[in-house]
Amino acid sequence: MEDTDDISSVAVELSDLEVALFLCLASGEHCRIDTTDDNVNDVAKELALISSNTFGLSYTILDCSTVTSLDDFCRELAPLDVRRSATTRKATEQMYNVVIVKNFDVADENIQLHALELMRSRQLTTQETTLKAPADFLFLPLTVRRPENIDSKLNSHLNDHLLISHFHDVDDDYVYLEENNDWLSDQVSVSSVVRKSDVSVKKGHPVIDRKLLDKLRRASELVTVNADVVRYQQDIVVFLRLSRAVSGGITTRSNVHFKIFSKYLAALHGVDYLTPSIVTLAAKKVFRHRIIVSKPEDDRSLQYGSDFKAVSRVLAYATPETILDSVLTLEAPV
Repeated sequence: MEDTDDISSVAVELSDLEVALFLCLASGEHCRIDTTDDNVNDVAKELALISSNTFGLSYTILDCSTVTSLDDFCRELAPLDVRRSATTRKATEQMYNVVIVKNFDVADENIQLHALELMRSRQLTTQETTLKAPADFLFLPLTVRRPENIDSKLNSHLNDHLLISHFHDVDDDYVYLEENNDWLSDQVSVSSVVRKSDVSVKKGHPVIDRKLLDKLRRASELVTVNADVVRYQQDIVVFLRLSRAVSGGITTRSNVHFKIFSKYLAALHGVDYLTPSIVTLAAKKVFRHRIIVSKPEDDRSLQYGSDFKAVSRVLAYATPETILDSVLTLEAPV
């Protein structure tokens, strides 16, 4: 395995959001970011500044609570000069590198399906032009965590195409937003508390280029997995599928993502083999947004005489987090 000390040394200096983007850009996959309703504007700004400053990539921020038509959605995916030129000639035009979409879980179903096509084919064809994603492309749906009894409106197929999810709380760290302003309580003028998008804003902070992204990808391909760890990964998937609290979401694609992401995490930690602790961390990131929590009325045991109230009490506190915590108590290989 090639020397990955530079990857590990960079990783420890990154925030959680930066690490999530680092792993997704290296793997060519996409990431779901969840946050609270009061925090969604600040997280969007932080993601934009990370894209520009840490990775040197162009970005756009859309808000699906105001962007309600597919035409408006597509129009915001490319820079203004590209959109102007597209009106005079039909051609393949390049989009922004990073697309940050606030409140994506309330987007129209048609918009979500076209976003899924964009993730799969890396291009969208409109009446005006064909929009093509650049080599470094990242789609970041930014969703608000809803009360546990409200189902997510995110398209299940699109959700399953997202490699990982990350929940960013109000108290979690920010790199580029100013620390001395009371921006957490001010959602009216978020832009007034954001530093200028300039690499020199954070002196000494890592800047990640395509060379380092490619190095992480190559290192992940060289990570070895012994038979005991492979069995541990399989046990996690099987126990999730058999859990009475899980009604779906543990798909073949999620299992593939689980194995891929585990290797990327190992490479990020500077090791060329997979450990149970890394597998556990990967499981939390890969499966949390995919787990569909069972409803008491759908519990299989009711067909064999179980009491509905008793089942309701058992499932009352089931969340993706508690389900994963219970499954990850499985005995790990030494």
